[in-house]
Amino acid sequence: MIIIGIDYGQRRTGVAISDPMGMLASPVSVIEAEGRRKLIAQLCDIATQRRAEQFVLGLPLRTDGTKGDKALVCEALAEQLRTQSSLPVVLWDERFSSVQAHQALGAAGKRAKNRKSIIDAVAAVFILQSYLDSKR
Repeated sequence: MIIIGIDYGQRRTGVAISDPMGMLASPVSVIEAEGRRKLIAQLCDIATQRRAEQFVLGLPLRTDGTKGDKALVCEALAEQLRTQSSLPVVLWDERFSSVQAHQALGAAGKRAKNRKSIIDAVAAVFILQSYLDSKR
């Protein structure tokens, strides 16, 4: 089953995809914010083109595990995405995914100013890979 991973952000949204076996997540793109409707349409287009059967959307919980305003926004986005795509949407704890992405890019030698354009896609990879690993 092919799964799309999403790291939602107000300005940029990272997108990742799993392989058909559900073992490995890879970056797809970063979508620049142009409004939620357009974002959902682009995510649905990606899912259709890639023949995805599910979305995994990062849920930005606070460090103590409680939901804040950003988590509530993601829950609303998940519901809209479910309705528009008719695909299941799993909300997945994304705490520290951006930190992991920054660390991974730093270890790979990417300079800080060059990370901005890909950091969200890499964070989406960490979210999706965490989900895939939990399923094994």
